[in-house]
Amino acid sequence: MRVFVTGYGIISSFGNTWESIKVAFEKKQNAVRYMDEWEKYKDLVTRLAAPVDGYSMPSSWSRKQTRSMGRVSCFSVDATSRALEMANLLGDESIKNGSMGVVAGSSTGSTDAIASMAKLLLDGQSDCNANTYIKMMPHTTAANIALFYGLKGRIIPTSSACTSASHAIGYAYESIKFGKIDMMIAGGAEELCASEAYVFDTLYATSSKNKTPKLTPSPFDANRDGLVLGEGAGYLILESEESVMRRGVKPIAEVVGFGSTSDGTHITQPNSQTMTVAMELALKDASLKPADIGYVNAHATATVLGDIAESIATNQVFGSDIAISSTKSYLGHTLGACGGQEAIFCIEMMKQGKFYPTINLNDIDERCAKLNYLKDLASINTDFVMSNNFAFGGVNTSLIFKKVD
Repeated sequence: MRVFVTGYGIISSFGNTWESIKVAFEKKQNAVRYMDEWEKYKDLVTRLAAPVDGYSMPSSWSRKQTRSMGRVSCFSVDATSRALEMANLLGDESIKNGSMGVVAGSSTGSTDAIASMAKLLLDGQSDCNANTYIKMMPHTTAANIALFYGLKGRIIPTSSACTSASHAIGYAYESIKFGKIDMMIAGGAEELCASEAYVFDTLYATSSKNKTPKLTPSPFDANRDGLVLGEGAGYLILESEESVMRRGVKPIAEVVGFGSTSDGTHITQPNSQTMTVAMELALKDASLKPADIGYVNAHATATVLGDIAESIATNQVFGSDIAISSTKSYLGHTLGACGGQEAIFCIEMMKQGKFYPTINLNDIDERCAKLNYLKDLASINTDFVMSNNFAFGGVNTSLIFKKVD
């Protein structure tokens, strides 16, 4: 069964519409800033991030609706609202009859709730309440979306770090493809926290260019010094062909391929061989040849091991001519949100036939495999694009989207 994208919603440091994000991409400047808020963390090396500054939840939401939601769930429910509106499903009672489900994830739940629970354990007292666990649990995004919109279909939480959203889209696609359900909300979100930056600090994987925030991250560049974290959300509405026909809506893209593998070798060091297999599985699922893909959106976080392994894997599948870029160079690494956000970017770039380059890429690392690394805006007419994401735990995902006339 064919699976179509009929809507999407995004929360990002560049705004919450493709138009605002596109304008920012065209300026070739990132959203990274120095985090004065992190000055109190003396052991933190990086002081850089790309936050969603000034975010506030919609005023129409009631206290009853929001009491179980931390920031990451607010991002998720808000982005879902935008996706449902684009798909002409917002407020439609039919989504509550079991025909729509949700697949959603994040690296973790809301960290302020986790901190409250930690204070209880360490000090014997805290401000915990009945909703503290609901805000901190790994499936808080999926549960809150389902609750907010009254969804009674299948719910699949995906908490797999940087592949949370891409896993969600892949699992939703498979659920519809194999006739288990008609419609799915799929994606992920992340809220920014110094604790997550510290995790990467301990691995020597964060950028410490604290005095020059606009010059980092720089994926694939010989002088990169690590990743920069971001936050936000990205969600898609996926529907079966039968649902699209019945509702008479015009899809914006089609999901045609999904591949996922596990490294089975190391918990944090990437493996180019299993990355390669994930891409090959996606191509096989889509019944496509490598030459059919016109562009690859790279995971490319600007870490040495990750960039090199991914470039080698991409070269093994596509050769040296494939166009590739990393949109994390603009928004930082949004962890659980990146797979959803980048899927949206891929769809919109494919529709307009213009693909944005990796910024801060001046001197390609000679250890990276030969590829067509985009340094400038590229005009590419293609019917298929691939979006790849890789995560701690040795998790690899690859998605393929098709243009819809």
